[in-house]
Amino acid sequence: MEIPRNARLVTETDVVVVGGGPAGLAASVAAAREGASVVLVERYAQLGGLASGAMVLVLDDMCNGSEITVKGIAQEMIDRMAAMKLAVFPPEEDRRADPSMYRRWARWGLYDYYARTKPAPVCYSTAFDPEGWKRASEDLVKDHGIHLRLHSWFSSPLMEADRMRGIVCETNDDLQAIRADVVIDCSGDLVVAARAGAPYQSGSYFLTTVFRLGGVDFETADKFEYEQPERFLEVDKRAKEILGGSWDKWWLKTPLPGIVWCNCPHMRGYDGAKVEDLTKAQLEGRRRIDELCAFVTNNWPGFEKSYLVDLAPQIGVRQTRLLEGEYVVTKEDVQDRVHFPDSVARGRDYYTPYRALVPKRVDQLLVAGRHYSATSVAQRTSREIPPCMAMGEAAGIAAAMALDRGVVVRSIDVARLQKKLRERGADPGDVPSSNATVREMRQQT
Repeated sequence: MEIPRNARLVTETDVVVVGGGPAGLAASVAAAREGASVVLVERYAQLGGLASGAMVLVLDDMCNGSEITVKGIAQEMIDRMAAMKLAVFPPEEDRRADPSMYRRWARWGLYDYYARTKPAPVCYSTAFDPEGWKRASEDLVKDHGIHLRLHSWFSSPLMEADRMRGIVCETNDDLQAIRADVVIDCSGDLVVAARAGAPYQSGSYFLTTVFRLGGVDFETADKFEYEQPERFLEVDKRAKEILGGSWDKWWLKTPLPGIVWCNCPHMRGYDGAKVEDLTKAQLEGRRRIDELCAFVTNNWPGFEKSYLVDLAPQIGVRQTRLLEGEYVVTKEDVQDRVHFPDSVARGRDYYTPYRALVPKRVDQLLVAGRHYSATSVAQRTSREIPPCMAMGEAAGIAAAMALDRGVVVRSIDVARLQKKLRERGADPGDVPSSNATVREMRQQT
């Protein structure tokens, strides 16, 4: 393995994690807790990825009815932000299908999006502030002695035949090489695995320029929605026409008084991996937001004094490259709640096998996050932040286990990984819930 002549070796480590988003944070902390030295590389000036940078400010997809299925480091982040009073979640007694509970929590986005009943039941999920996420992430990294390198863009893999030996990053200073025994790709766009030669497929989904509005009178806006339903539907319809695409509730409350976040406009037909498309989408999103702001100020009670706080620093990209790993999770696996004997992570009611984190052809590389090994359709309903963190936590412990036993990451003892995840407070999904579809180990060719 040769370091490029124009690159400078800046450090050597057991594990290097590329991407400081939710999955990368969990992978880094998990590996460090198992005794590995860890370098965490992030291209932006802050940790958080889509959670803070793209301001996706709800943690959902983490319960199966009343059963909380994503725990571990994801729950630790909630606890830390709640202690700062920068996270809000419904108490247990409010988690049910009830019109009054729905009215209390729907504008926080804390209900079951997949429910087919009305009103949708309020469920365990959390609204949070992006600065709270950044602070909690930085505290976790500091507490675990993780070597954090911000402003570092992954450039190329360091390879020895088919084995990863580290990475090279582009920085404002120079090209910087990091030697590592295991690499975990948490970039979200599979840039490490793709450039290392791992098979993948290209996918796409819509992009979003998330924004926040301030100066909103929550009480007046709530009364308008429930006490003038016909007028509300008329104004809401026009707002959505301007946005050109949004979820049912295009604005949601945040823990900060008078501040709402808007997970819109949704824009289709753009490739989230291409500079040209990202630029066009960014400008198109701002145009729609400006028009929307003018409209709601004049037409939506409670928004008369509202103002644009900010657009998210990162555009919301949901899907680009997807790993074709040792197992590819399918739409049927997700919707039928198929349980895998090698399950190491859970979403609401679905399971992620360890094989979906392991690339083909490349050794000592793991993948965690929204670019995990799944079909395009399956990924669209299994890509939320908490399950991505669960994948990251599993990958981090797996990396440390491989180093400890002197084996490659694809050969670790998965049962032992599941046991370690349990010991750390996570739920790997080794015990299927009563509504799971239990099958023998499924193989793909």
